[in-house]
Amino acid sequence: MRIVDIITKKRDGGELSREEIEFFIQGYVAGDVPDYQAAAWCMAVYFQSMTPAETTHLIKAMAFTGETLDLHDVHPFIVDKHSSGGVGDKTTLVVGPIVASLNVPVGKMSGRALSFSGGTLDKLESIPGFQADLTIDQFKRQLRAVGLVVAGQTHELAPADGKLYALRDVTGTVPALPLIASSIMSKKIASGADAIVLDVKVGHGAFMQTEAEGVKLAELMVQIGRRLGRKMSALIGDMSQPLGRAVGNALEVIEAVETLHDRGPADFREHCVDVAGEMLLIAGLTTDPAAARARAAATLADGIAWAKFREFVAAQGGDVTFVDEPARLPRAPLIEPLPAPQSGYVRQVDAREVGFTVVDLGGGRAQTGEPIDHAVGAVLAENGKVGGMVEAGEPLLWVHARTQKTLDAALARLANAYRFSDEPVAAPPVIHRIIR
Repeated sequence: MRIVDIITKKRDGGELSREEIEFFIQGYVAGDVPDYQAAAWCMAVYFQSMTPAETTHLIKAMAFTGETLDLHDVHPFIVDKHSSGGVGDKTTLVVGPIVASLNVPVGKMSGRALSFSGGTLDKLESIPGFQADLTIDQFKRQLRAVGLVVAGQTHELAPADGKLYALRDVTGTVPALPLIASSIMSKKIASGADAIVLDVKVGHGAFMQTEAEGVKLAELMVQIGRRLGRKMSALIGDMSQPLGRAVGNALEVIEAVETLHDRGPADFREHCVDVAGEMLLIAGLTTDPAAARARAAATLADGIAWAKFREFVAAQGGDVTFVDEPARLPRAPLIEPLPAPQSGYVRQVDAREVGFTVVDLGGGRAQTGEPIDHAVGAVLAENGKVGGMVEAGEPLLWVHARTQKTLDAALARLANAYRFSDEPVAAPPVIHRIIR
């Protein structure tokens, strides 16, 4: 087989065989397939998509190319969750501690920023000293001792996804459904999860723009996970506007800390409780969805989720004084509000524009391996979200910037992200539906 023939076949709409997919993935991991050919293959998949059978072959090839974790010497049943990405999505920082505080271990392999969507590891690395790169032995030791670990992919675990993940980010192929599904599921399968809760975002601030697209992705991943012997469920969450109010790495850590103290934005708190409740449900702590959500919410009220977060941060080398006093986290030197151009109700906040603006501020990456500015971002006003009533001149959000040039550009771009109505507007649902 030749790689160019595999690229051409997919470019022309052909269905790749298991052998062809394995040949491509193994060659890419070994370094025999250069990035330019892998980029061409990703673009062919973006335009031609893949059949469910192709996607299943791709997931298996990516998951089993490297090592796989067996975590059953740590706990007989491991639950994991994964978000398909969005703007202001810092859910893992709250959901992980909630679930782990109830003695359900959460061992999670996370990623970095992709396109306009932030990355969990970049957010956690806002905390001085936090170490995301763990060996498999370190991963297992921490899971056993703390019950919660969030780490980057090792070179041994799903190495194909580690390479493709970064390549997709800089080649315009992030939204390809088979590549999203294979990225998520290969990590989950390789990292040893017995049960997986998928947090699939839909809306203009997500890679799946419509609920129908999100359901299609969720059903594909649920089906594949079940074929591979995993318990699966999926929530279809709204991403028509940013989740919560903070967008940007350190700013999102601050908001997560607030939520772990049972404060924070109502929509973000509700979303975290829903996802955590689903994880408790799939782990068998209860068979009643309402009871599962109530148990999740109780960990925020009584402080045990916050205690677990501190323990987790310390275990991975983070300086907990920075989460005890979040004002010490990286802070941008320039902070300026975006005033409302008119009075009325907020009808739209274009989450994608907010996400790309934060990337332009330095909070994301235009090229693989670029450094992240953890301090920059945007924080929406309480009334600056859909359904909020604002008066002309009232702040819609605050931009946190490093330079006057990037601040001015961000304010100009974000002014176009808002639409208004003279009539009241209903806020979108936090969760559209659940697939069990």
